[in-house]
Amino acid sequence: MKNIYSTGSLSIFFLAFLMSGCFSYRELPVEYDYSYRGRFDKYNSYDFVAQTEHLRSSDSEQVFGLIHGAIESHMSFLGYKRRERKPDLLLSYSIFVDSLSFRGYQQPNIEEWMQRQERDLEYEQLKFNIPQGTLLIQVFDRKQNASIWQGYATDKYGQVNFTDERQVRNAVRSILNKYQFFADGFLEEKEKLITQ
Repeated sequence: MKNIYSTGSLSIFFLAFLMSGCFSYRELPVEYDYSYRGRFDKYNSYDFVAQTEHLRSSDSEQVFGLIHGAIESHMSFLGYKRRERKPDLLLSYSIFVDSLSFRGYQQPNIEEWMQRQERDLEYEQLKFNIPQGTLLIQVFDRKQNASIWQGYATDKYGQVNFTDERQVRNAVRSILNKYQFFADGFLEEKEKLITQ
């Protein structure tokens, strides 16, 4: 039987599937930046950095559980395997209940950068005033021992209400919709399953 699927069409299918879930929630404004040393097409496993949060109550544990679960779901959808021993990526998340000044970077869109992967570009620093109720998710390359991607979301109409399960999931989705790199080998593996 002739194979009518290609890696490109499979990618489009997965992205269309992901986008279909986007219509059931209001995407928050998200800023993200990344490292030019990131090898975004070479990772296939992850784990979480041990969280040492200053908020320790039953409410905060529930919120962190929601964030944790939403991140796991997104990474699984992209084909990443959770691995405790020597994962490629380490993920961390933080909630900022107070406003703060944050350093980010003016950069090309990450999908455009991935086409060329110019590693010698200069970083143009920006300072952001982050309002109350902001969620930050960071992705670290374990071997490089460095952050390679970070995204942060807040509701521009007000702070994210971290006691509202829907708003928490919405914030996580909004951020991770900007991290759309399938695990190394995942699309090829799915294509083999489809063509068998």
